[in-house]
Amino acid sequence: MITTWPAPAKLNLFLSITGRRPDGYHNLQTLFQFLDYGDTLHITPDQSGRIQLLTPVDGVPEAENLIVRAAQALIDAAQARHSLPANAGAAIAIEKRLPMGGGLGGGSSNAATVLVALNHLWQTGLSAAELAAIGVRLGADVPVFVYGHAAFAEGVGELLQPAEPAEKWYLVAHPGVSVATPDVFNDPALTRDSPVRSLETLLRLPFHNDCESVVRKRFRKVDELVSWLLEYAPSRLTGTGACVFAEFDTEPAARQVLELAPKWVRGFVARGVNVSPLQRTLSGG
Repeated sequence: MITTWPAPAKLNLFLSITGRRPDGYHNLQTLFQFLDYGDTLHITPDQSGRIQLLTPVDGVPEAENLIVRAAQALIDAAQARHSLPANAGAAIAIEKRLPMGGGLGGGSSNAATVLVALNHLWQTGLSAAELAAIGVRLGADVPVFVYGHAAFAEGVGELLQPAEPAEKWYLVAHPGVSVATPDVFNDPALTRDSPVRSLETLLRLPFHNDCESVVRKRFRKVDELVSWLLEYAPSRLTGTGACVFAEFDTEPAARQVLELAPKWVRGFVARGVNVSPLQRTLSGG
């Protein structure tokens, strides 16, 4: 039986980089919120004993695809605790809506959805904390998608504290370029010394993304897009980009601005939600 599972986008409502770690990664403080928009995974559990990806990605070997890696990581963890049904397998297809290199967390969300969905379908019995521990090895953003609640994140993004930001409407726009996260974090001009602040303090300050100035300088189209959106609403980069979002109080206001977008801009309007669509699906809501 085919089952359908959402893999929602996320926004970084703010992002501060507070230092560089000895291992080369960066400590940060960020506020994650989900969107009621994203990719969709169709998962058919079976008795084949293998994972079959029905929708491969051009240029990405199957063994490196995060969907396949997440499924295999779950298999390894479940086998280690002898909770995996014999010959458990699955066929997985994805409807891809989120752009790669867009800062919306598409790959991490796909991985988390696979972990959560297969844990449920195979009845392997792993807790959310155990799934998150598997997920962080696949990507720093995977745990927030596993837990499925808006969160204030610290460390490299794995230290999570539930949060309840306002659920605004967003116009999310893509400028048609792809931003590689390592390029941004390796840029000498990147701000790396933002002060460590409490969530309460950060919520009182204007929201800001420390990566934005570097990305705007490296990508003219991102700079043009931020400048254009700022004419209509508070706007900023999400993650390391390339997507930019503008916040509105109502859906019609966001859609009105989207209709004015330049032809080179691809965009959509979505609601920010503090409970992930994946969690709502898991709970039957």
